[in-house]
Amino acid sequence: MSLLPHLARIVDAPYPRFSEPEMARRRAAVEELLARAECEHLVFCGANRFGSAVQWLTQWPVTAEAVGVMSPRERDALFVQYVNHAPQARLLADKAEVAWGGESSIGAAIEVLAKRGARERRVATLGPVNAEQHAALSVRFGKLKNLNRDYIRLRQVKSAEELDWLRIGAHFSDLGMAALRDGVRPGLNERQLGDVVERAYVSQGAVNVIHYIGVTSMKAPDLAVPRQFPTTRRVQAGDAVVAEISAAFWEHPGQVLRSFTLGAPSQLYRDLHAAADAAFDAIAAVLKAGATPAHVIEASGVIEDAGFTIIDDLLHGYGGGYLPPILGSKSRPAGPVPQEPFRAGQTVVIQPNVVTRDGTAGVQTGEMVVITETGIERMHAMPRGFHII
Repeated sequence: MSLLPHLARIVDAPYPRFSEPEMARRRAAVEELLARAECEHLVFCGANRFGSAVQWLTQWPVTAEAVGVMSPRERDALFVQYVNHAPQARLLADKAEVAWGGESSIGAAIEVLAKRGARERRVATLGPVNAEQHAALSVRFGKLKNLNRDYIRLRQVKSAEELDWLRIGAHFSDLGMAALRDGVRPGLNERQLGDVVERAYVSQGAVNVIHYIGVTSMKAPDLAVPRQFPTTRRVQAGDAVVAEISAAFWEHPGQVLRSFTLGAPSQLYRDLHAAADAAFDAIAAVLKAGATPAHVIEASGVIEDAGFTIIDDLLHGYGGGYLPPILGSKSRPAGPVPQEPFRAGQTVVIQPNVVTRDGTAGVQTGEMVVITETGIERMHAMPRGFHII
């Protein structure tokens, strides 16, 4: 597995950047949301590496805290915590006026809004604004408009440049899964398997998002889904190993899910994976622009027909967050079924992780794809199927 030359050039840049037209497109889209909300200024926030709007608008991945102010025809102001994070933030968010937030980043943002003549009921927010930040803004500017719902819908559809960066994240995720496939052997515990995964991509510029790994005996299974936190359980002959891996390139992740066995799969695990493969293929066959979530859930009925169910989500949006639609199956619903059809350019993870109805055994299969007018396009190169080691 190797990157296409134009993607390799992005990875090799000291500080990869999106193009000027791409950043202008994003700004124009958010300014349109502001106008619809009858607002003149936006406060966008992130904290503890969470809050995709900060990176999307400024190219600064959030560390401890970041608070930005966007006003049409003005340069963005961005305040970061801690003081030692400000120098690199200035390099990455080079189109914004970047400063340390001092005692209070939201306080610094309020000062900027006051200088720009912000009026009551004309300020909107975006991102994980906490209660203290919301209260401080409200005291000064009255009722605030929340743009998160509109922003999430905006982020569902990816531009060509965003898809390129997501393809890099998918590539790194594939490297991790391939390393797990090639490196798993009797005697290693789940912690060591995580080390095998991360060593495959961290040195190449990837950031670990998740590597959930589970090991269980096929004769007496006690695990249906990968563990979020590894144990010291050691791999043995006759085990099944299930995994979900996401590695990211500058907040642009892939997601790949696979299952392995040490030795021939038992009949139960063959049946589980056959149902999962059939569900993936059925979903992929109906998924295209204009298809609805109901079509996806109906296609997944092969899982129940085989006598199984799921625990994890059947399908979810990905890239810029864990995005809608988030779908369950007939036997494990995920709430009201969304009505909005899929759109070309959406990136979603198809993951029919089939489990026994008693929750003692399960398999992982799936990956991120991009929806097109006529179907789906794979973003991952890791071979599908049940891998026997």
